[in-house]
Amino acid sequence: MAMPDARASLVIDPAASQAERRRQSLMMRACRREPVERTPIWLMRQAGRYLPEYRAVREKVGFLELCKNSRLAAEVMIATVERLGVDAAIIFSDLLPILEPMGMDLEFAAGEGPIIHNPIRSAADVPRLRELEDVDPLGYVMDVVRATRAGLDDSIPVIGFAGAPFTLASYCVEGGGSKAWLHTKSLMYRDESAWHDLMGRLARAVGRYLVAQFAAGAQIVQVFDSWVGCLGPDDYRRYVLPHSHAAIAAAAVHGPVIHFATGNPALLPLLCEAGGTVIGVDWRIAIDDARRVIGPDHAVQGNLDPAVLLSDRDTIRHRARDILARAGGRPGHIFNLGHGVLPQTPVENVLELIAAVKHA
Repeated sequence: MAMPDARASLVIDPAASQAERRRQSLMMRACRREPVERTPIWLMRQAGRYLPEYRAVREKVGFLELCKNSRLAAEVMIATVERLGVDAAIIFSDLLPILEPMGMDLEFAAGEGPIIHNPIRSAADVPRLRELEDVDPLGYVMDVVRATRAGLDDSIPVIGFAGAPFTLASYCVEGGGSKAWLHTKSLMYRDESAWHDLMGRLARAVGRYLVAQFAAGAQIVQVFDSWVGCLGPDDYRRYVLPHSHAAIAAAAVHGPVIHFATGNPALLPLLCEAGGTVIGVDWRIAIDDARRVIGPDHAVQGNLDPAVLLSDRDTIRHRARDILARAGGRPGHIFNLGHGVLPQTPVENVLELIAAVKHA
């Protein structure tokens, strides 16, 4: 029996309701592992320092100030989506502002990145991290979601996001960036009860935060576990998995959740267990190998090494097509980088990648 033409059956009716048009976008269908005309693409950190327009804004406005200015934050992302032609818009924000109403003294220092001036280093410090009983102090983020949604075509979903409990906990304990996570692991191993108390507070906060972003108009949310690759599978299962699962389960009732972690492909089966409609994959594993590990019950996002965008156009096209070939055209693949766009990346190389994926 002849198979129906997927392209003919999935054309969006112009007369369809706004909600239905949004539901039938390329990105949303890929999240649901439905057939699509082509692989959708968006990029982590797609509005960033590699864009001259973004640098011009940042010359006038500090990073945290920009995140809290809903009009300007939305304009930055809307302009980026229009320039790049990507298939989704992630809100312009950061992982860490959620920690401010929880009692963390957060600063984004020029040239140093985020600093938390009152880190949590012992069991006695954990109660200083207040429960996020409601998200009113983060209302500016919901305003960014609403303003971004209002400024985009219905075919472009808005992605909200949050840091995963482990990554947020690591920032709280380390007081900033880290290469060895010594303070984090010391607390985790030394006082397991305090660690689970800390993680539980963060998991509940992340869940509420993501639900609020859905309510404000996000169609998808992504959970970033940017630092969890420092752990092995046994420690992930014991110290992280229950809390990531709790946060993701709270959000997943409301729409697709992308669960992204970087640094250790051995964690992929556990990420699936923790939850997520889509599992984000970094470049440390081939996408076809990742799909075999992840299995048929999740869509997959990834996974070009961001450093490839520092190379030449032929290399970019070749590497993009290789990933698409390995993905095999099976439903449920979203093209992305294995992490965020690097600040040194030429804009024309980003455009080359997007064109290569769209016209493959």
